[in-house]
Parts: sequence; structure tokens; C-alpha cells
Amino acid sequence: MWRIFEFPNCPHLPTHVTPALRETKQRTGVIAKLLTLTNPCHPGIARNEAKGRGHSSHCRIPPHSHHIVAFHHIVALPHYFCKKKMLSLNLTGKTALIGGSTQGIGLASAQALASLGARCILISRNEDKLKAAVQTLDNKGGQQHGYLVADYSQPQQVQAVVAGFVQDNTVHILINNTGGPAGGPITAAKPEEFLAAFNQHLICNQMIAQLVIDGMKQAGYGRIINIISTSVKIPLQGLGVSNTIRGAVASWGKTMANELGQFGITVNSVLPGATSTERLESIMNNKSSKSGKSLEEVEKEMLSEIPARRFGKPEELAAVVAFLASPAAAYVNGVSIPVDGGRTGTI
Repeated sequence: MWRIFEFPNCPHLPTHVTPALRETKQRTGVIAKLLTLTNPCHPGIARNEAKGRGHSSHCRIPPHSHHIVAFHHIVALPHYFCKKKMLSLNLTGKTALIGGSTQGIGLASAQALASLGARCILISRNEDKLKAAVQTLDNKGGQQHGYLVADYSQPQQVQAVVAGFVQDNTVHILINNTGGPAGGPITAAKPEEFLAAFNQHLICNQMIAQLVIDGMKQAGYGRIINIISTSVKIPLQGLGVSNTIRGAVASWGKTMANELGQFGITVNSVLPGATSTERLESIMNNKSSKSGKSLEEVEKEMLSEIPARRFGKPEELAAVVAFLASPAAAYVNGVSIPVDGGRTGTI
């Protein structure tokens, strides 16, 4: 057995530790974790630290011995990292632009971002729903939430509305989210369906991103998060147009991440699995009508494919979105993250 001791911010740093570790203490104000002594036989240290200068954890001393064999592991890491801005989840002072945010995952994401202090600007085509959605957002930090009325089926309208907003506002967080295309086999899909979905998803994403990127660069902070689908990993049966367009958006996001990472801007995609939203209800109804099975049967089949044996909740997706939008996720870039209860069959 080994006894464990810790030295959080201890002023009595042994003089014979390596110079690199002395430098670590000078730079960070804490003693580093893997303290390796150049002189492993120093009875005074073991006795002194055991008498009160040290505290539990991480420095290993053999029981009934006055000889220190080695000091292992940085002490006070929590203290050190908690003081670093990069690990903060706080979004105070940040403005988030959230598409498709009057319901489902979009609204849940806005609510999560607002709870972390962000000012949220919702985008949707229905002003009445937008007004109601804004009222659900946390404003304890004094945020002045708002909304923009725009229809993603009309990219030029979306572009004009967002352009007007960014003239006087910096957008730090962009959540690209809008309703998915209708289901159906790809062999039966008409070219117009692909064009409409491409405009609604990828073209709108591109237009909005181009409008907000300069502000993100100037701020030295940017988060672009695409809400897509697990079909990015494995195409889903009966969603021909959606599978095609979702894959294009994921590739767009990865390409943009490569270009923008140097400016402190990250681009990531969240891939919802079966989540309790109106979109899921539509998919289930479509499967029921085409298969002749009852909704209960369709639901049972879908749940059997999910290791968690339940559908996701919008707020569970929103939690991932909120993390990716935060300073704590600064080194997460260019990834597509399934949030699906384990259903997707890829590693």
C-alpha cells in the first residue's frame, strides 16, 4: 500500500525538485502533478509534509518510511484549471443566432444557451411562435433576447434579414437548424426536392455563416454548430433526400472548420438520433402509413434499435450544443457527434 499526499499551492516546494517543476510553480502558482525528486532519500520532507504542510492525494510515500521514493501527479489541477477562462461554460456577453428555434431541438438549444448567459436571437417564419418562444428564455443575466422573422425556404430573405441584424451586432454563436425534407425513397425523389432541400439547408447555412464570420474573427471567438442527423454516419432507410443533403452539410461544416480554426472559430455538427419532436412524429406517421403497421408497432421497432430503449429529449441534444458553444469546447473542432442513445452502428 502507498499513502497519498497532496500539496495544493504549498509554499514549501522542495529545493531539489527538477528546475522544470520549479518553473511550473512560478508560472501557474501551483505545484505540478508528477513531482519527481532528484534526491529520493530526504527524510525531512516526508515528516514535515505529514505534519500538516501537505494534504491528501497524489504524492506517494511508503508507509512506515521516512524516505520519499517519488512524487507523482500534479496537485491542485482543479484549482488551476477552474481559473482558466478556456474551461468556462459561461456565455455572458455572447450573442447566439439560432435557426428553427420556436420548437424542438432549436428551442431547447436556445433555452440552454440563455441559461448560460447568452443573448439569444431566434429565427423562424412564424412571428407569433417566435414571440412565445422568446418568453421562455432565461434572462437572469440581463440579456435582451430577440427574434428575426425569416423563411429558410427563401434563402435571399434569410440573407437580407440576417444582414440587417449583423450591421449593428456581433454574432458569436451560430446554430444552423431547420426542418428536414420529407421522407421517401431516393429513387422516387424529384430533382426539385433536392434543390429545395439544398437551398433550405446548405445554402442558407452558407449565407448566414458568411455574414457572421467577420464579426467572429474580430471578437476572436466563434462557434458554428450544425444540427443535422445521424444519417451523416449511416444513411437512414426511407429518407433519400434528407440523407443526401445532411451529408453535404456535414462535409461543408468540416471544410469550414479547417479554414476557420486558426481564428478561434470552431465548426461542429450535432447528429440527433430519434428525438421526441414533431419531426419524429412525422417520420413515424410516414412509416406507419407506408408499412400498414400501427404507430405503436412502429415505435416499438424503432426503440428496439436504440440501446437506451427510449427516444431522446430535446434538452439532451441542447446540452451538447451548449457545451460546444462554450469556451470549454475551444479545442473541439470539425467533428460530427451522434446524440442518439447509442443507435448509430459506427465507432
